[in-house]
Amino acid sequence: MIRSLHKNRELIWSLTKREVKSTYQDSFLGALWPVILPLMMLLIYTFVFSVVFQAKWSTSAGQETPPGEFALVLFAGLTPFNFFSAVTMRSPGLILAVPNYVKKVVFPLEILPMVIVGAAFITSLINVGLILIGSIIVYHSFPLTIFLLPLAYIPLILIALGLGWFLSSLGVFVRDVGQAVNIVIQVLLFITPIFYSADQVPGALKFLVILNPLSPIIDSFRRVLIWNELIDWGAWGMATVISALVALLGFAWFSATRKAFSDVM
Repeated sequence: MIRSLHKNRELIWSLTKREVKSTYQDSFLGALWPVILPLMMLLIYTFVFSVVFQAKWSTSAGQETPPGEFALVLFAGLTPFNFFSAVTMRSPGLILAVPNYVKKVVFPLEILPMVIVGAAFITSLINVGLILIGSIIVYHSFPLTIFLLPLAYIPLILIALGLGWFLSSLGVFVRDVGQAVNIVIQVLLFITPIFYSADQVPGALKFLVILNPLSPIIDSFRRVLIWNELIDWGAWGMATVISALVALLGFAWFSATRKAFSDVM
């Protein structure tokens, strides 16, 4: 896996840039859309949850943040989740979309999930920039823990890569995978502590938070981008180990099944 990443690093970077550009190249505003879209969503969240619903973020200590901070906390949770969902929802049709690469060209197919992960990463960095600006506006300070952000990304990238390899391969053999993944992502959106704090989950349902690998990832993003706190190292370590295992198993599955792609397609 590492050898393939290193060997094809220039091709991965080239395809990633093309992936990002192709999304907006035919639009009038072009490269401005990756900034405009998340900015508009942040403004909408701020209006709906802070002005209309007067929502507040509850903590285990019983403290509540001012209403204006809820939208920022929500957006910080959605940033890694959108990264994850963008990769997993795109993966099932990834190989099917490039039959020429499978049948006629000697091409390192294993880098395709790396490309969409790279594109999702670039998009998420724009969101991170908006979160930092929001943190300065709300808290009147810059989070010093920003240097820990690369560590927060590690388990997110690993689990997205692993599922990308697994789902892109499975999608070749089972064409209904894409629809199933869409349903799972919608369910996962509401059982992941994005719109609410993990401390608000009733005791009988705590296992949903504990077993959800996205929970510590989202918590890490909020800690380093908003709350200026250190990462929960125990939860981060467990999430990283699980994500690394998912990445290794996903790559192993992809490598074992890729020889049958041409026969099925």
